[in-house]
Amino acid sequence: MNIAIFGGSFDPIHTAHVKIVKKALTKLDISRLIVVPTFVNPLKSNYHIAPQKRYKLLLSVFSNIKNVDISDFEVQQKKSVYSLDTVKHLKKQYKAQKIYFIIGADNYEQLPLWSGIDELSNLVEFVVATRSGYDIPDDLKTLDVDINISSTVLRNKIDYSYIPTEIKNDLKEILK
Repeated sequence: MNIAIFGGSFDPIHTAHVKIVKKALTKLDISRLIVVPTFVNPLKSNYHIAPQKRYKLLLSVFSNIKNVDISDFEVQQKKSVYSLDTVKHLKKQYKAQKIYFIIGADNYEQLPLWSGIDELSNLVEFVVATRSGYDIPDDLKTLDVDINISSTVLRNKIDYSYIPTEIKNDLKEILK
């Protein structure tokens, strides 16, 4: 079985995340796409929306999209989890032969900082979701997304036009 893993803080989830998932389902040779929200990103010290709430928001957004699973593996650990550990867990759970690991263009630049990056690189094929202003090497597989929004920008000034319809009201309640 071929799978794709799309991990991140999703703090908050936005329309670019949804577009990444939909593009991956059509462009990659996969049976399942697993979205994995972090408890807290290992390169960050906190989160804004509680992990369990982000997990539930992701369930709401992706519940009607075929072949998408939401994994609570990292949330259940109640601590930072390295991507390498998540990949090993999901590889075993799904009995995956091939694993694509989807990251945003902004995160691609941070890969050298990731724990166990050499081993992780041997286990997965990285797929980079494009964003204007970031250069991606030509030899990498990409998903053309180019929605110029980030969760960081949305946390600083929420613009609900970038929030998936399924969770707009829930997010308004959470962010009160």
